[in-house]
Amino acid sequence: MAGLGVAGMALAGPARTANTHQASDREGLAEDGAAVEERQVIPLPTVAAIKSRSGLQDGDWVRTLGFHSPDDGGGAWYQLVAQIEQWTPNRADVIDLENGLVAVLQERQAVNYRMFGAVGDGQNDDGVQIKLAHAYANRHQVPVIQHSGQFWIVRTNGIAITTDVSWGQTRFHIDERYNSRRTPRFVVRNDRPSLTLTDDRDLKAALIKQLKPGVQIIPELAAYANHLLIVQDAKDRIGIRAGYEGNRGWAREELFYVEEEGRILGDIAWEFTDLTSVRAIPCNETYLIIEGGGFLFSGDTPESGESGYYYPGISVERSRTIVREQWMGLEPGKRDVSLEPRGGVYRLNNVYDVTLENIRAMPWEKSRRPPETAVQHGTYGIGGARMLNCTFRNLTAEGGWVSWGVFGTNLNKNFRLENCRLNRVDVHFHCWNLHIIDCTIGFKGITVTGGGQLLVENTTRHGNTFIGFRSDYGARWDGPIRLSGCTLKPSNNGRVSVLSYRPRDFDYQYAIGYGQSITLENLTIDYSAAPLSTSPCQLLDVAAFSQTKDGTRLFFPQRLLFRNITVIGRERGVRLMRLADPYHFDLRRSGGEDPGWLEPNCLLVCDNVQLEKTAPAGPDDLGQAHLAIGRADERAYADDRALYPKIVFIDCDHVAVNLAGCAARVFFQRCTINTIAASGLRGELVFTDCRLRPDVKAASQPFYAVDSTLGTRFTGCTLHAPVIGGKSHPESIDQIGILEINGRVHHYHLNTALGNEVLRHLEDRGTPLTPEFIAALACHHDLQ
Repeated sequence: MAGLGVAGMALAGPARTANTHQASDREGLAEDGAAVEERQVIPLPTVAAIKSRSGLQDGDWVRTLGFHSPDDGGGAWYQLVAQIEQWTPNRADVIDLENGLVAVLQERQAVNYRMFGAVGDGQNDDGVQIKLAHAYANRHQVPVIQHSGQFWIVRTNGIAITTDVSWGQTRFHIDERYNSRRTPRFVVRNDRPSLTLTDDRDLKAALIKQLKPGVQIIPELAAYANHLLIVQDAKDRIGIRAGYEGNRGWAREELFYVEEEGRILGDIAWEFTDLTSVRAIPCNETYLIIEGGGFLFSGDTPESGESGYYYPGISVERSRTIVREQWMGLEPGKRDVSLEPRGGVYRLNNVYDVTLENIRAMPWEKSRRPPETAVQHGTYGIGGARMLNCTFRNLTAEGGWVSWGVFGTNLNKNFRLENCRLNRVDVHFHCWNLHIIDCTIGFKGITVTGGGQLLVENTTRHGNTFIGFRSDYGARWDGPIRLSGCTLKPSNNGRVSVLSYRPRDFDYQYAIGYGQSITLENLTIDYSAAPLSTSPCQLLDVAAFSQTKDGTRLFFPQRLLFRNITVIGRERGVRLMRLADPYHFDLRRSGGEDPGWLEPNCLLVCDNVQLEKTAPAGPDDLGQAHLAIGRADERAYADDRALYPKIVFIDCDHVAVNLAGCAARVFFQRCTINTIAASGLRGELVFTDCRLRPDVKAASQPFYAVDSTLGTRFTGCTLHAPVIGGKSHPESIDQIGILEINGRVHHYHLNTALGNEVLRHLEDRGTPLTPEFIAALACHHDLQ
């Protein structure tokens, strides 16, 4: 009886006058908030006792010790009133009596499910009483507090919540045979109506004029402070999904929160020429908190026979909601055998500032064997769309290869994950600003498209790709990308890539590309789960084209920084990327070349990266290059916004690059160089304090093709004997392509040295170096 008022109230004997403590308990019970008058309180054991008690009168107060039986947790206050239309009996908070009276529940501090007749015996559909309890709580704005018990929700859906809920150790058993495609079991509702502003011509005109990337304030929106605005042009379709014939994509759409004076929160990605819909959704001034509880699902296929997504859990439609300390799982002894997909145990729609934390969620099964038992669509534990400033903290939802993604969302802006362990993070269409911090992501990976800041810190990913940009939406990310302090743990012997971009040659109806900048720093590739892997590991895996068939040019980052990248668990290191077509990228800034100068519009830095020790067939072996840009057959650049990079290698070993047919300025500092294929490079090559030691399978051509239009320079470098077929061949030093012993020295040199093995070979052969040759190594101008 704790929290219900009078403890130890006598059940025997005549009704007695409420004492001072009892009167205090009844403060605020009446509808008008006034204290209940000092009068007799009739103590009764149960609701059934109210119905059977004779002599009750209009205005009497009754206090029960339970609903079905004493001390079952359902004891409550009731007032007897004459039945009118307002008081329709429902056998829960309005109990029909004789003589035209009803007993009306009068609880104004908190309610629980037992007060409304929930049984918790596994036979009753407790969802009926639970729904009535929340309806009462919503009307009277009191919390629902149910800290223990087990309840079965069978056919009941659409349990509306607008007040705080504390479930504690309560368990809910969800019969998934009666899941609904339209209505989740619980719905956290916004109790304020949305505003349709589409007909406000002045406002529309102001939005069309001012709504664009970079806008921070729109004064005309000042009247809508504390509103979430969703605007769209349904006639302008973007994000057409490749591989889905007939797909119409999405309306061009934005969502943002309005603060005082029309201040905009939420980066704007698009510009508009028209708006077909403008909605303002009010956000509550207080936080609604739902905490505690466990949910056990039956795992069954819904019996409705309809195909599509079903919603077995909690839908959040109210901004400023916090859901925490919950557990989701299957009933003991049950398996997930549903053939229909789920749209999320948690589903967030049209909300601002929502947090889920300290939750064990479910990644449902999909890829079962045999195929007829598999789910035909993605099935999700957390779903939703049009989410702004939503945070997920300390969530766990892991599974094996059969499980699908716990996350499946769209239009998710300022998406933040902290200290989570999840099998998948996915935003199908238009993620904007994604932060993943101190997380572990399982086999299904991180799959996103969109833009804004993509920041991943101190996070481990189990699988062969750290981030896969969704090819069906163009593998698009329009913003800075940064991975810092992360670990990629390949799970099999296949190819590995840190960032995978594989757009199709398709008209997505928006620009696609690889980000504004990319930073990969302090990254570890850990092959402990695949130590026998010999497959390449690429930092970037990109498409072979830079322009689609319809003429759309892919945008490319203006800055790429790869720093402090190591491999453990196997000896092979990493490769950077292969850019077969640099000629049509759009760098969104000017670069270019003329006979005496190259102006870069992209900076690519590879600093202290553990590169794979390859053994190319020859210097032009593209398949063994760490970095390959362009094609051997020289191509014309589209214009000055194509890719003109400045490339810098620092403290890297075994470098093998192929830059034939491209324009670039290339610098190597404190590196060991395996092969360079850059004959006719339109730009310059600069080697500082490097060790040049070719390591190839066969010697069929010069090991280094380093002619460049703006000059090739060596400062403080050492030329070593070539390694051919695994053996050192100092006699082949003349094939290096940079000099001939005691003959010509090519390019610019300052303090160039020969390796000791070369000097010993010359000494053994009785070939002393001439003073002129030594002088040329010490200082040589290419014009000499």
